Amino acid sequence: MSDLLADRTTVVTGGASGIGRAIATGCAEAGADVVVADVSEEPREGGTPTHEKIRAETDADADYVACDVTSAADLREAVAAAEAFGGVDVMVNNAGIVRLESFLEVSEDDYETVMGVNAKGVFFGAQAAARAMVEDEREGAIVNMSSIAGLEGAGDYVTYSGSKGAVRLMTYAQADALAGTGIRVNAVHPGPVSTELMREDLSAGGTDAEDAFEAGVPVGRMGRPEDIANATVFLASDMASFVNGASLVVDGGMYSTRGTVLTD
Repeated sequence: MSDLLADRTTVVTGGASGIGRAIATGCAEAGADVVVADVSEEPREGGTPTHEKIRAETDADADYVACDVTSAADLREAVAAAEAFGGVDVMVNNAGIVRLESFLEVSEDDYETVMGVNAKGVFFGAQAAARAMVEDEREGAIVNMSSIAGLEGAGDYVTYSGSKGAVRLMTYAQADALAGTGIRVNAVHPGPVSTELMREDLSAGGTDAEDAFEAGVPVGRMGRPEDIANATVFLASDMASFVNGASLVVDGGMYSTRGTVLTD
């Protein structure tokens, strides 16, 4: 256990399961109290709810708040819940969904669903946290979850790629907009990470996520939720105090060594 985030409070959207669960736990292990914001407190992979796990296994405190990230009001309530621990210092806009799809068959509802969670949720999550930090005259960090699909589009993931590209650019814009406030904004770009959500969403399209991606990762394995959590804790901490408006790629070398990797 480190003290990288000691005496801080982190809000993690999509924090009940998968990558978000690992981020919430990683922040707690680094010393932060945590607000787990998600549509359900039950982890997709099963087990103890994340906030209860944090309380039982770390010295940090944690709570759960129901949050649909397509609702700006819900996001404001999630940030407000951090006041119980002294106010938000770190906002991790992690909640997201993946859709394997044919561009010619994407419906308006499909588009709005993916963009609502992946882009709108990040925009208004960052806004809610930044407003609270500015009001409290508090320096802080915002970490937005993008994807390597947000760096180079993939034809089988058209709306997902668009949503994650939006996250990348809005991260740069948010960093610029908040310049001088003491709030840093950065993005993490994961490659394929083995989570229950990934398996559920991609298997619905007839694809075995593990078989489809693992062979294409230069380091020889799928990403683990903890890999993304470690990068997030770094960006949230003072170790990254001079890192702002940046994209941190965490993909085992897929993007840098192979270019367009999601359609291989």
